[in-house]
Amino acid sequence: MNRSFTTILILACALFSTPPVTAQNLDNPGDYMTAMVKARGDMDSKYMQYMSAAAHGRRAKKVEKLRLEVLDNITNSRYKISDLPIYKGDNSLRQSSIDYIQLCYTVFNEDYKKIVNMEEIAEQSVDEMQAYMLLQQKIDEKLQEGYAALDKVTHTFAAKYNVTLTTEQSPLGAKLEESGKVNTYSSTIYLIFFKCNWEDNQMVKAMNDQKVNDAEQARNALLSYANQGLQALDTVKPFEGDPSLVNACKRALTFYKQAAEKDMPKLTDYYVKKEEFEKLKKDFDANSNRSQADVNAYNKAVKDMNNAVNAFNQTNNKVNNGRNQAVNDWTNSEKEFQDQHIPHYK
Repeated sequence: MNRSFTTILILACALFSTPPVTAQNLDNPGDYMTAMVKARGDMDSKYMQYMSAAAHGRRAKKVEKLRLEVLDNITNSRYKISDLPIYKGDNSLRQSSIDYIQLCYTVFNEDYKKIVNMEEIAEQSVDEMQAYMLLQQKIDEKLQEGYAALDKVTHTFAAKYNVTLTTEQSPLGAKLEESGKVNTYSSTIYLIFFKCNWEDNQMVKAMNDQKVNDAEQARNALLSYANQGLQALDTVKPFEGDPSLVNACKRALTFYKQAAEKDMPKLTDYYVKKEEFEKLKKDFDANSNRSQADVNAYNKAVKDMNNAVNAFNQTNNKVNNGRNQAVNDWTNSEKEFQDQHIPHYK
């Protein structure tokens, strides 16, 4: 079960409060601030392109070329900022902008490398997936803190030089903000789904290996996750009036609950009966003095075993079909949700 890369990016330059645009004169504090924002414009655009590609089903490893392009744009923006003069001996805004751009460079150059590496192992366990999502959250927090520091300096600079800031959001800023909301929402629901999906996979593996005790442990964990998840989903509100992702997760968890609670015990019971039958058959074959009662008991056991095989196959086919339907439904619903709510950007 693949998980698309959905780290949230909070970018100061796209959401930045800026002074009204006039003919550029860097002696004018408003024009000076506008020049700072424009120097970061290409960086923001490439940010959004990367984020859009990742959000629409492409894994972090698949968008490495875009990540490198973002790094190039960040570097170019840093050069542009560095080329701007210190404003009348006040280097606060220029230095704060350079610091923020350096933070972004570090995030893309180092933190997202970790994301790519962790992506390879995130689906190996619930703990690994939670660690992977925690890293995404920490990256987002780091960017938000960097933005807050730059925003504070910007407002201080504007107040010092009597510049009136406008708070109108740019189209790019609106797309970034919406993407952040979508990713936070969908990641929360995805983790609920993943826990059940992972335990279900563990249960199937144990069943295929005929390890009944391991299968039973996974079944109990799956039932617990399904019950907890359904309870948690009841508290999740629709996203901007759209309940599709929550409903898809509920349908998947309803299947997992049904499978763990009612269907899987029938399948594990088959392996117990199979083990008992094999023991009986071994004793029967080793008995050279069989009575008619022994033969009758063996024939009955064969009939019961055949019935158990038929019941197992019927239940197993039902569970497999239900599993495929649940996973496909979730995958399609998640893709449609992302396509509907995260703006495409090229």
